Amino acid sequence: MLEAYLAGRVKAERVVVEVASAYYRDERREKRDGLRPIIEVIERAAPGVVELAGAPNRPGFLITAAERPFPREYEMQLRVAVEVVLGEGGGGKGEGAAPAHGGFLSRVLAAIRGVFR
Repeated sequence: MLEAYLAGRVKAERVVVEVASAYYRDERREKRDGLRPIIEVIERAAPGVVELAGAPNRPGFLITAAERPFPREYEMQLRVAVEVVLGEGGGGKGEGAAPAHGGFLSRVLAAIRGVFR
């Protein structure tokens, strides 16, 4: 789904809902670190884009899309965060994803370059 967003086949609102659902549903924190760059953009851009509601049949929350669109001025940051996550092999490509080449500084510089494209 993240690849489809980068290809322009999926809207930002769907990415927000899917990533937030996966992030908050991950009780063992297996995928949370990998999805954190996207969650940071979501929280900064529009903290109310998704809504948490009580789950009637089980403990935890249901995540639903709020009625407002994701702010356009943050879409480039969302795109860069998705590229970083896919480059790290976290959350988007599955279990067999290859790790990113280079270290932390390389990923940060790549994200900054992406913002200014």
